[in-house]
Amino acid sequence: MSSHHIIREKQEPALYIHELGAFNEEYLGQLLEWSPTLIVNGPVYEKALSMGLKVDAVVSSGETDAFQENTKVISAGKEALDAVLDHLIAEQYPAVNVIDVHSNLRELGSYIEAINIVVFTGTEKAYAIKKGFKVWKPKGSLFRIDVLSYFETSNLRQEENGDFVVIDDGFVEFNFSTEYLFISEVL
Repeated sequence: MSSHHIIREKQEPALYIHELGAFNEEYLGQLLEWSPTLIVNGPVYEKALSMGLKVDAVVSSGETDAFQENTKVISAGKEALDAVLDHLIAEQYPAVNVIDVHSNLRELGSYIEAINIVVFTGTEKAYAIKKGFKVWKPKGSLFRIDVLSYFETSNLRQEENGDFVVIDDGFVEFNFSTEYLFISEVL
């Protein structure tokens, strides 16, 4: 018995692999489960093909690389990640998952109003939240919060190392006065 899923184009977040590093292949499989548009950075292209991935687009800084037929090239006259985000916004994608070795989300602040961005590294999942955000988490889940301004939360305790730990199974709520708060969850 098989199940069939109908996915409308752009319903799922696009996936951009900037740098794989030691990213967990099981997590990668989960991100690819619903067949998102897959974009890879030029240096990652051969690795992605060797993993059996169908690459929809490659970010290239102008080298004349040979790519598979039907693979779109996104020209990166600037930073590759900026080129990808500009492309996805122009194509009206509502969201993108990014795999990188660093979660440089604060540097992407100018894009947050136009597209939802989640950055995955080998150890964490980082994203920007808006006022009133709440999420259910099991006891012991860890958050890292980029504390740039005053905020309040429920069901979290700050540890000496700066991490925030969920106290009890249940909702964690965030209240703050800035436009966004950058948080990450430890994977």
